[in-house]
Amino acid sequence: MKGAQLGFTEHLMNIVFYRMDILKQSCMYALPAQNPDATDFSASRFNPAIELSKHLSSIFSTSAVGRKTAGIATLYVRGARSTSGFKSVPVPFLACDEVDEWDEKMIPLIRERMSGQHESSWEMWRVSTPSIVNHGVHKQFLESSQDHFFFPCPCCGRQTELIFPECFELATDDYLSPDVNKSFIKCKECGGKLPHQTKWEWLANGKWVTGVEGRSIRGFHINQLYSSTMDPGRFSQAFLRAQLNPEDEQEFYNSKLGVPHVVEGARVTDLEIENSLKGFSLDTRIPKNAFLTMGIDVGTNLHYEITNWLLGPDTTGYNLHFESVAEPVRIGRCLHFDELAILIRQYKPFVAVIDANPERRAAVKLANDFHGIVKLCFYGNSRSGHEISVSKTEPTVTVDRTSWIDLSLGRWHNNTIRLPSDTPQEYKNHIRALVRRYEKDSQGNSVARYVNVGPDHYAHARNYSEIAFELAANIFQGKSITSKVM
Repeated sequence: MKGAQLGFTEHLMNIVFYRMDILKQSCMYALPAQNPDATDFSASRFNPAIELSKHLSSIFSTSAVGRKTAGIATLYVRGARSTSGFKSVPVPFLACDEVDEWDEKMIPLIRERMSGQHESSWEMWRVSTPSIVNHGVHKQFLESSQDHFFFPCPCCGRQTELIFPECFELATDDYLSPDVNKSFIKCKECGGKLPHQTKWEWLANGKWVTGVEGRSIRGFHINQLYSSTMDPGRFSQAFLRAQLNPEDEQEFYNSKLGVPHVVEGARVTDLEIENSLKGFSLDTRIPKNAFLTMGIDVGTNLHYEITNWLLGPDTTGYNLHFESVAEPVRIGRCLHFDELAILIRQYKPFVAVIDANPERRAAVKLANDFHGIVKLCFYGNSRSGHEISVSKTEPTVTVDRTSWIDLSLGRWHNNTIRLPSDTPQEYKNHIRALVRRYEKDSQGNSVARYVNVGPDHYAHARNYSEIAFELAANIFQGKSITSKVM
């Protein structure tokens, strides 16, 4: 678990070349996706390294994008979002880069690539800048020995490590001021200044110190204060910018400090959920003219939320969501689509929105059986804001995932949701499992997306019911929104 740009990719590449050249072992280097991650990495990192070395050029006979051969050893460069790329590829060494961008379900599959190798010969590295708590590399780090890098301070001689803010002297609170360059790293034991220019000298006798004994997995953490290229001035600017917006805040903690971080408001908290619990029970607060919608997430089970809407004075446009209160009246899960049909007949929601995948055929049948009521939903990043794209030929809608989750989970932030007092703990856990994470896109622009730190099916059922509310309201524009016609 590390800060960004600390040379660990180069380190992994050196291990790969050593194992192929000296140990004659095949290796795999895995990145989040085949295109562009693995493809670009193969072309821009591995190929130049081979071409610039006479020795490496002499041992590699083929250098295709995803497969490079050196004698009897083969290097496989793969993307971790496709299971097909890992089948029938036995290797004793695995390098897994940027694992916070992976689907965690891929880790066991990739580890299985080493199952046919002798245990003494295989090794697996997982390296990444972290993102959020208990996710990706941070989750794996917590299961490890949690080593930190200590070194003798050149000022006082005591063993110490570089941590923020104890080891940093900030010279100004204005990131535009030239005084940022007067900032410096210091020893937290004696306060002595540690010159950035001689960092390579005073870190030379450092060593990794185990934080948790008795762990079978060895883990390491290091931040950018150790970097010989990240000078204190630029580090200061990054910290000061982090005070101004959530995107730079997330970037500072993840990329500079190498630690997970959740920006305030990026997830629903325990306190917000407890404050939303009211004095009524599931299935007991359904008035005669209730305005109901239903959201269904499809997985091993079919998780659903049936929501009664307490309507505000303005039921048009975007104000609809902010002036109305969501009141889940039934929360549950079932195994079969027939059970969903029974629920729809029983509760008669105006609109029910269901996850379009992975059970497309069964979802389409449900939509056909309840024509005009059930809609299949796709998450599509091409949609803008809270726009809902409704197909004219199929019972489907497409929405922007992040924008709608912002809206549906944001009800806990603005107190526009009322939960039954007997709301299942599983529902609460799923709501908390989605965390808004800020990151950079391919053009370097800050974007947000939700990642899960555990099962999140009810959170998506909640989101689909929110989308259903918008669709139902549009049906009744110009009519009384409480006059249901079945």
